[in-house]
Amino acid sequence: MAQFLGPLELTGDRWVIGDATREGGLYVVLTPEGLEHHRHGQEAPRLTVQWSRFLELNVQAAYRKWQTTPGLPSRPGVDMGRDGCSLHDIVRHPYDLWRVRYTHHQRRYTGGHVSVLKYLFDRLDKANALDRLGDPEWLGAAVAQLSGHTSWYSPAARQLVETTLENLGI
Repeated sequence: MAQFLGPLELTGDRWVIGDATREGGLYVVLTPEGLEHHRHGQEAPRLTVQWSRFLELNVQAAYRKWQTTPGLPSRPGVDMGRDGCSLHDIVRHPYDLWRVRYTHHQRRYTGGHVSVLKYLFDRLDKANALDRLGDPEWLGAAVAQLSGHTSWYSPAARQLVETTLENLGI
């Protein structure tokens, strides 16, 4: 089974977005109940959000670590600067904009991995199935099918995600 897809990585028996091993790093744990935002070295999560609160969920992932340099500009549609690595959304009850940052791994994320991960989040969102991200077995099967994708070409990424979700019952 594949161990990672861009910033999404199997750490022990749980799927995590971001580098959970870096001293002082931020990361997001995908649980059956929702997302937990953590800082390395602190036991309790900084923030927990249930899957049912998300209206949509998006992932931003800088392709290279240097793109997350604090001095770089951060603007919509550009995965660089301070928020180059983040999850963001609109949550309900109460309705609010929501964003958490995560720490880039030492390894480079491939463009193919980032493109299929973004499209996976988008498709699960549209199918009202974001909670599948909290199912370690289902997510492991999806990552195994998606991790071989290396192309930056968006239509190829979309088709691969569509086929994978059909194979996995979405």
